[in-house]
Amino acid sequence: MKALILVAEGVEDLEFFYPYYRLLEAGWKVDVAGPKGRSVAGKHGYEIEPDLSLADVKADGYDLLILPGGKAPETVRLDERALAATRAMMAAGKPVAAICHGVQVLISSGVLQGRKATCWKGVRDDLKAAGAEYLNEEVVVDGNLITSRRPDDLPAFCREIFKALGT
Repeated sequence: MKALILVAEGVEDLEFFYPYYRLLEAGWKVDVAGPKGRSVAGKHGYEIEPDLSLADVKADGYDLLILPGGKAPETVRLDERALAATRAMMAAGKPVAAICHGVQVLISSGVLQGRKATCWKGVRDDLKAAGAEYLNEEVVVDGNLITSRRPDDLPAFCREIFKALGT
């Protein structure tokens, strides 16, 4: 099984590392993609070394997509290949999990119309404008879409990811 996590400068460290290590612990291969494939610093200063560039991202071969928050989604959402991979994963019905500001990538991908989701409260109006029903809950699951609000929700977020993966 193989997962993809999209990051950029200012990614919320906890929202990256918590699911990243949980997946590795469960035996998953996890690829991390970032701008130009260069090292990025998380919001709290932890360095993350991507395996590939956002420009090289393709949905093929991945079983799960994770979109952590922080300031990273502001950069990730500007890369058309990252958006195309997000659309492809959603269309294929594969689990797509976004936490906090991670929904900004989903918004820019145009995949939220008629879906139920949650996010950081500062992004909720954007979520609604994208056609989603905003729910202020620790985790919202709508088919293959899994969303959470903030780092405090990570246990529920990861629980639902693993439930969607059947593990």
